[in-house]
Amino acid sequence: MKAAEIRELSSEDLNGKLKEARAELFNLRFQMATSQLDNTARVKLVKKDIARILTEMHARELSA
Repeated sequence: MKAAEIRELSSEDLNGKLKEARAELFNLRFQMATSQLDNTARVKLVKKDIARILTEMHARELSA
């Protein structure tokens, strides 16, 4: 997910996307632990998405 796409989302949507991303990261870590994960690069991408979402949420808190 790109930063521009994240900026367009509402606060409620951001919370939803954050929950989804954290759940996906949990599942990816579980798959990695059981040696079922094929694309290990996906973990890095999901972590970056979480960081982007948290950054946008924090920026909105500061501007309010």
